[in-house]
Amino acid sequence: HVQLVESGGGSVQPGGSLKLSCEASERISSTCGMAWYRQAPGKERELVSSVSDDGTTTYADSVKARFTISKDNAKNTLYLQMNSLKPEDTAMYYCAASVKGVPLVPSEFEYWGQGTQVTVS
Repeated sequence: HVQLVESGGGSVQPGGSLKLSCEASERISSTCGMAWYRQAPGKERELVSSVSDDGTTTYADSVKARFTISKDNAKNTLYLQMNSLKPEDTAMYYCAASVKGVPLVPSEFEYWGQGTQVTVS
């Protein structure tokens, strides 16, 4: 059973930076599509960024030019570098992985982490 464990969340002031990590329990990052989602209280879970097995990346318009997704296949770890953070970035951030590439909807990701809280204020 694959496990994803996020870390790196915390509280920062607007304009600050955080780097989230998502470590997989086994070697899946090189063959899976992976993504970062976030969910704020009272809102739906939204895609922040994704990376396919061939390295193709996508970003939500709201985070383009501020966030960078990357992965280290040797360490089975996915990262999200977040710069110029804004209060509206406050949310629980989740890592997700799928053997089916990068699904269009969250329900099609097979594996999820427990989430890490990011608070910008």
